[in-house]
Amino acid sequence: MEHTAAAHEVGGHAQEAASPHLPTLVSILKQHFPHHPVVEFLGAWENVLFAFLVALIISTLVFVGMRRPQIVPAGLQNAIEAVFDGLSGFFKGILGAAGERYTAFPVTLFLYIWGMNIIGLVPFMKSSTSVVTTTAALAICVFLYVQSIGLSRLGLLGYLDHMAGNPRNIFQFLLAPLMFVLHVIGELAKPFSLAARLFGNISGEDIMIAVFVGFGAASLSFLKAPIGIPFHFPFFFLALLFSTLQALVFSLLSTVYIVLMLPHEEHTE
Repeated sequence: MEHTAAAHEVGGHAQEAASPHLPTLVSILKQHFPHHPVVEFLGAWENVLFAFLVALIISTLVFVGMRRPQIVPAGLQNAIEAVFDGLSGFFKGILGAAGERYTAFPVTLFLYIWGMNIIGLVPFMKSSTSVVTTTAALAICVFLYVQSIGLSRLGLLGYLDHMAGNPRNIFQFLLAPLMFVLHVIGELAKPFSLAARLFGNISGEDIMIAVFVGFGAASLSFLKAPIGIPFHFPFFFLALLFSTLQALVFSLLSTVYIVLMLPHEEHTE
């Protein structure tokens, strides 16, 4: 029995060491109430819970700031309009006149992903984007949205023509089957690339901060001090920068995918 208990303890420590993460509110509840049905439910849906929390915070801020809009904005309304105008102008410059109607999608993507990245820096919170299922869901949404744009703007025949490389002469028609297969593979690879890039960077960022928190806690453990050295503090600023960059990269690549799906003759409008 003693050997079994020791094995379980070593296994648990090995598992924690393999992927160190800071404790979240849900993990603390699971530690104290491991068999409570509500806690078990929260544990099973932890990533969805924090993702929903971010959506709720963003929606609440927008609602409070814009429920009584003023002609001359001030305070929260001014901040919201500045953020949305800045992001909209940035993505409109990439989409052009032909894709201006799709600007809201990358703007929403950026804000939502940035919020999920940042909330992991708050004590006892978690970045849902540090889990591959979340980033995969976001990437699938982008994939489906881009393909729906292609079908709606090009029509079925135009969409198939686009996937075949827009053949216009005999040599292009001969290569059309190969181009179609390569184009399909490329379209399917895009969501994998988006999901893996975001997951890898945010997960690595969270692990890095957790490791330095552990170093800080262990630095004064020999003195039995209640606190440690905050080695992780400088990395918060680096994590803030990386979180913003990763949200921008994801939404920017999604915008480029939309542009590539638009009719070619409209790219120059």
